[in-house]
Amino acid sequence: MNPDSLTDQLSLFLDVLETGSFSAAARRQPLTPSAVARRIDALERSLGSKLFSRSTHAVRATPSGLAFAERARRILGELHLARAEAVSLSSAPEGLIRIDAPAPFGRRHLAPALAEFLATYPGLDVQLRLIDSFIDLQGEHLGEVDLVLRIGPLADTRLVATPLSPLVRVVCASPDYLARRGVPRTPQELLEHDGLDWEGLAPPFAWRFEQDGKLQLCRPARRRLTANNAEALLSSVRAGLGVAHLPTWLVGEYLLRGELLALLCEHGLPPAEPSSIYALRLEREASSRTHLLLNFLKQRFGFPPPWDQALQAHLPLRL
Repeated sequence: MNPDSLTDQLSLFLDVLETGSFSAAARRQPLTPSAVARRIDALERSLGSKLFSRSTHAVRATPSGLAFAERARRILGELHLARAEAVSLSSAPEGLIRIDAPAPFGRRHLAPALAEFLATYPGLDVQLRLIDSFIDLQGEHLGEVDLVLRIGPLADTRLVATPLSPLVRVVCASPDYLARRGVPRTPQELLEHDGLDWEGLAPPFAWRFEQDGKLQLCRPARRRLTANNAEALLSSVRAGLGVAHLPTWLVGEYLLRGELLALLCEHGLPPAEPSSIYALRLEREASSRTHLLLNFLKQRFGFPPPWDQALQAHLPLRL
């Protein structure tokens, strides 16, 4: 690693931000943890600002660090696109990439990203299938796609999973609903509210909150609406029917506009769930065009993703 390279400096900074420790970041580079710490120190001195607060348990980004991360990702993204454009003049990638993705995430985030990707690589084509149901990657379907986007825990170890973005979930409700029913100040108070919830198999961390060092289930006793679709729950919470516990990639824009209010977020966004937003592929070697897309999506979404960066800058949202 060249410590004088801007790309390497920014990449190392983002590795520390993503992993939360110098040791984990060092494993991604041919460096020791102490070398990582020295280079972060040097970067902070050159910027004249502390990027991380450090403890014996974790390394966390300061507000300055979070702001710098957004710029760093933009710079790395621009460098990536500039290199891609330069390469494309002599050896433009060609071919088809087939992708399956959850419909709500695909419409909001993946489709705009793919439009930018295809503009950069005019020789590539994408076949995108947006789906509402869970896809079991068995049998013939394994050969039908190059990438499958999944949100949440993974069970199939035969597949190679590339994390694209962390998953953060917030409790939210409309201003009208809260004016009628009051604002829950603790997870236990959610029991007295009307809930909008998943039908059947719910996400494993829905309505679970850390209390006394343990995750505890605190969901509304009455469920006004249950659905097997995230956008149906979003429509209902916007209509003021109750309280929902939904991912930030889905509700972020409505929180920023004040159409929904985030609850139990007095100290900022909740921690990310252990699971993530992944791109899955078979264990066989991926094509060069698939690797191009994976690298592009990692830069576009990232740790933290743009929707969480925007929310974090506006939290706590006053009620």
